[in-house]
Amino acid sequence: MGLFSWKTMDTNKSICNSYSCRKPFKVVMTDNKGNKWIEENYEGYGVFGGKDFYELLAEMNGEKDRHRGISLAYGDKPFISPNLNENEREWVNRYPEDCPEQGYFYPESDLIDC
Repeated sequence: MGLFSWKTMDTNKSICNSYSCRKPFKVVMTDNKGNKWIEENYEGYGVFGGKDFYELLAEMNGEKDRHRGISLAYGDKPFISPNLNENEREWVNRYPEDCPEQGYFYPESDLIDC
């Protein structure tokens, strides 16, 4: 299983995982109905507050499982997406930007808490 990470939509910060050299911070995942899942210690596998990001993406688009959510996210069909923010915000129809460092592989110059 690979690491999944994004940048927060409100602060553009890399959502680091708990195994990196950065201190994890609170991330709020919000769906289009206003439901919120809060994660204080992201482990890197796409789960925020006990809810899988890709499973939620699938549900928001009338699908049933995580694999369908991943297919939507990386396919070419339009979809609506959960939001990932550092602060509680209202949902907007936008997919969070992927983090190229995967929340773990930061350049040495960016390591903060090692």
